Amino acid sequence: MRTVLITGAAGGIGTRLRHLLKGVYPNIRLSDVARPADLASDESFVPADLADMASVERAVAGVDGIVHLGGFSVEGPWDTILQSNIIGCYNLFEAARRHGVERVVFASSNHVVGFYPRRRRIGVDAAVRPDSRYGASKAFGEAIAALYAYKHGLRVTCIRIGNFGDAPADRRRLSIWLAPQDLVQLIRIGLEHADIRHEIFYGASDNARGWWDNGAAFRFGYRPQGRAEEHSAPALAADAKLPPDPVGEWYQGGPFCSDEFDDGIEGSPL
Repeated sequence: MRTVLITGAAGGIGTRLRHLLKGVYPNIRLSDVARPADLASDESFVPADLADMASVERAVAGVDGIVHLGGFSVEGPWDTILQSNIIGCYNLFEAARRHGVERVVFASSNHVVGFYPRRRRIGVDAAVRPDSRYGASKAFGEAIAALYAYKHGLRVTCIRIGNFGDAPADRRRLSIWLAPQDLVQLIRIGLEHADIRHEIFYGASDNARGWWDNGAAFRFGYRPQGRAEEHSAPALAADAKLPPDPVGEWYQGGPFCSDEFDDGIEGSPL
């Protein structure tokens, strides 16, 4: 990988990755709808609205690999999700095919499987159970990723990101925390490992309370460095101050599940 594009570069994760990946690859190109306010003189930026194929093609042209973080990153109205996360995701993969991009790392989400109860341990082969329109859009992205891998030869890695940050903030995030250095490790596996064709990994650190079997990532050499239990005392103290949410506390997706909730499955408390 000589030239790597990061979409969604002005977002929270994208901003961190700009610094974490600096120097790892010879050229890093950044893209987002708006120019990052803190763009440095040595950083390359190409503006692109993911829903506009022409601008996506301009951003993609000449790159070897893509880290696709772009899109709407929380629950939102259907039309917003449709434009950013579904049409936008299709445009990204199609532009990558047209321009001969070798690899794509797609930022999927734990919300693809948010409606599994916390008592269930699941792997990447479990059927998707999205907990929101946002989660459903990420399931679509995983499906498009598989299509472009097996039909068009792109090498694609989907990372179901848990909760990215310097430390887990509450009880749920003790189970799904992803330390920044561990996300970098997963991205580098996706961009560099010789045997990658199409893989789904869970974006999770070494979480003793975790709900996910991340054996697929371990087979490719992933060795998480972040350990959630080292942060358990402040996380549990913060959790005790949260308002009750029986649905969110039952399902892995947390408040994404209780939002707009009418009825559930598999022994839900309501």
